[in-house]
Amino acid sequence: MSEASKSIHEFDFELICEYFSSLERQGPGSPEVTIKALSFIDHLTDESRIADIGCGTGGQTRVLAAHAPGRITGIDLFPTFIELFNSQAKRANLQDRVTGIVGSMENLPFRDEELDLIWSEGAIYNIGFERGLNEWRRFLKTGGYIAVSEASWFTEERPAEIDAFWQEAYPGIDTIPNKVAQVQKAGYLPVAMFILPENCWTEHFYAPQVAAREKFLKKHAGNKTAEEFIANERHEAELYGKYKDFYGYVFYVGKKV
Repeated sequence: MSEASKSIHEFDFELICEYFSSLERQGPGSPEVTIKALSFIDHLTDESRIADIGCGTGGQTRVLAAHAPGRITGIDLFPTFIELFNSQAKRANLQDRVTGIVGSMENLPFRDEELDLIWSEGAIYNIGFERGLNEWRRFLKTGGYIAVSEASWFTEERPAEIDAFWQEAYPGIDTIPNKVAQVQKAGYLPVAMFILPENCWTEHFYAPQVAAREKFLKKHAGNKTAEEFIANERHEAELYGKYKDFYGYVFYVGKKV
């Protein structure tokens, strides 16, 4: 495997955290997409409890808070992300409704049937799509919703280069019909599914990284691991430009039945 095609999981977590903490978003998405997914969710009130799992620094969480009532708990494994999450929530005057805590999506701190909505943008892959759907379901009230964005294939067949990249990075990637079937099998009514537009990758995720990469490389000049990590990020962006007709992120919204 070339130096430019490593899985991100092979790199130092502190370097990954430092790099992505400088970005508004830690994965593809946009405020418009967050609002669109939220539009499929009914019956939220000021008393609703919402969890944003794998929240990162909370860019999408603040959009949620601006467009939905209720109290939101953001959970992420990286303390630096949560520090930024809480400071930015306070800056936006959301601290009374939005709180970030350090924690693992494998051991969530909620009671059974406590939540009205589980949200996770570009993060469920860390535990696995099917596993997350199944293990998180018990925390939702009957009639509660889950909304997640997930890497998905658009076609049954694709070029070997991009297939190999994703099978190494995330073997759980699958086609949209198979993902919808997994939502239903896990005990949810599939409510909505839509593909994130290209600008969620180009404008909102890859473009901000150009300046961030240069600053990161300057800070870590001579650090081979940092240089390999940035080469990996560049390679991923190049692959998206080349093969975007074959894959992307898809929002899946389900209702617990």
